[in-house]
Amino acid sequence: MTSPGRRDEDEPPIGRRMAELRVRRGMSQQVFADRIRKSKSWVDKVERGVRTLDRLSVIETVAAALGVAPDVLLAGKAPRQQLPNTGDDVERLRATLARYDLPVGDNPAPSLAQLDAQAGYAWTAYRHGHHPQVLRLLPNLLDDSRKQPGDAADLLVRVYRLAAQVLVKLGEADLAWLAADRAMAAASGDPWRTGLATISLAQALRALGRGRLAMTAAIAALRQLDVEPSHVRRPGVTGTLLIEGALAAAISGDASAAGELTARAGRLADGQPQHDCDGIGFGPTPLDLARALIAMWSGNHQLAVTIHQRATSGNAWHLLPAEHRAAHLIDITHAYLDLGDTRAAGRTLVAAGRIATWETRIRPVARAALTAVFRAGPDAADVSRLATTIGLTP
Repeated sequence: MTSPGRRDEDEPPIGRRMAELRVRRGMSQQVFADRIRKSKSWVDKVERGVRTLDRLSVIETVAAALGVAPDVLLAGKAPRQQLPNTGDDVERLRATLARYDLPVGDNPAPSLAQLDAQAGYAWTAYRHGHHPQVLRLLPNLLDDSRKQPGDAADLLVRVYRLAAQVLVKLGEADLAWLAADRAMAAASGDPWRTGLATISLAQALRALGRGRLAMTAAIAALRQLDVEPSHVRRPGVTGTLLIEGALAAAISGDASAAGELTARAGRLADGQPQHDCDGIGFGPTPLDLARALIAMWSGNHQLAVTIHQRATSGNAWHLLPAEHRAAHLIDITHAYLDLGDTRAAGRTLVAAGRIATWETRIRPVARAALTAVFRAGPDAADVSRLATTIGLTP
């Protein structure tokens, strides 16, 4: 073991560990700098090893923002945050995604219709936030879908997309990117299948901190859809791609592109009914939720909270899937934290846990947010219970 004051030669420098953790949590240098009340230049110098991170008070601040203990920065690489009963399923899914040969088994694969029904059931479980259940289903569902003769492209895209989106939740961004890439390959150049696959690809790239690449992918898919005849266009896919592109632009610091893409989405959403299906959530309310996150990532935390409160006060908010609502609440918690309102942040996380328990249990970003709230010392019993439930201690 390495003592806090000494580091093994094989261990990465503290600045590099800080950068790895920051990217894993999907934060840009500017967002992270705002969170710890430092400049972007300071963060960049620490990560490149130009500046030393040696004051304990600063290390504690950095660790709290990253959702880890100070010892992780001082003496070792951050452990993978996996709860019991999910690690084995992630490894099974990893092994399935790593295969290029067709799996061999004695039992005949279900029919295409049966597999499509199974995929629909898995997506329903995802929409309700039952992520461990989805994880258990995915390896066999992927294997059986790949065995299908003939054209099973729609099914494969559907299942690979689901795998990518669950893996993003678990903080397995590299593996999510692989699943999304497989969805892109299965799409076989079809504009609509490619558009669907690109939604998951953009989410995986954002989780990897590759906002510029995510925006480029979303815009490329939109261009393919723009040439389709108007009578076959699907506003849900187009609108969700516009939202994904805007979110990616925001984390890249491209406010102009984010504004342009949200404006396009706004024109499309005007008068459209809210659409939710297989990870596609588009309409006025999902667009407003995205606008709140864009404002937060742009540093305008008060505007983010204002938009959030307006968007979540109407009936349309309650019609969104549990997964979507809980995920948004977890994300917007950081706006409250940056405003110094830890009580509101705690209430928001508790509300997320009530809507979809596993969103708060398995998302690293949720654990990081709750760690920040818990260390600020709120005395709310429900926050303490939530912290205990997911394995955090004072």
